[in-house]
Amino acid sequence: MTKEKLNYSNAYEELLTIIEDIENGDISVDVLSEKVKRASVLLKFCKDKLHQTEVDVDQILKDLEGEG
Repeated sequence: MTKEKLNYSNAYEELLTIIEDIENGDISVDVLSEKVKRASVLLKFCKDKLHQTEVDVDQILKDLEGEG
């Protein structure tokens, strides 16, 4: 995912893959820290994206109420 622009769907899928690998023991101790750091970045990205979407939807609904 280094060259691909991060979006919510890609971040979520990568996060699920990391979680699955950790749960299955498919990640060695040598790379565990790296994967946990990446998961942290992905979680923050997803959380921020969800928050911004909520703000946008709330604003749209307020705008619609003002028109009626």
